Amino acid sequence: MISSQLIVVYLLFLLTASAEVSYASNDELPVVRNIRELNQDGETIPGISHITVAGALSHGFKEIEVWLETVAPGGHTPVHRHDCEEIFVVVKGSGTLYLASTTGSEFPGSPKEFPFSTNSTFHVPQNDAHQVWNTNRFEDLQYFVVISRPPMNLFVYEDWLTPHSAAVPVFPVMWDAKHYKSSSSASSDEL
Repeated sequence: MISSQLIVVYLLFLLTASAEVSYASNDELPVVRNIRELNQDGETIPGISHITVAGALSHGFKEIEVWLETVAPGGHTPVHRHDCEEIFVVVKGSGTLYLASTTGSEFPGSPKEFPFSTNSTFHVPQNDAHQVWNTNRFEDLQYFVVISRPPMNLFVYEDWLTPHSAAVPVFPVMWDAKHYKSSSSASSDEL
C-alpha cells in the first residue's frame, strides 16, 4: 500500500521538475523549498489555515496548483464548487467529504457522505458541489490539495438548498487576492 506521504513526495517532485522554468513576479522560484519555511496565507476561512505550496498567481504555475490546509477539530469548508478538478491527499486526521453532482439540477440538494482518514485520497469532479468537514473532536485534519487549471473560479453556497444562480462567485480566491494583478472578475457560471 502506498502511503499518502509517498504520493505527496511524488507530486512535489513533479512540481519541482517543472519549477525551474516557472517564475512569479520576476522572482525565480527555488526548485527545492521546505514546507515549514513557507508563509501561511492566514486563516481566510474560520478554522482552516492555508499554505499555497505551488500556485498559479503566487508562483507562476500554469497547469496545476498545490495547497496544504489544516482544519481545526469541528472545522469545515463552506459548501462550494469550482471550475477545476481537485485531488485531496490526507496526511493526518479524519473527516467527511460531502459531494453532490450539479448536473441537471437547480441546486446541489442532498450530498453523498464519504468518510476518510489518514492516508486517504479522494477527488472532486469539476463543478460538483462539495464540503469537507473535520469530524474528529480532538485532532487537526491536514491534507494536500492539487487543483487543475488554476487560478480557480469559486462559487460559494449558503447551504445545500441554495440555487446555483444564487451561489456567490469568488475570484480570485481569498489567498490569491494579494497576487492578482488584473481587474478581471470571475468568469460566468457555466451551469
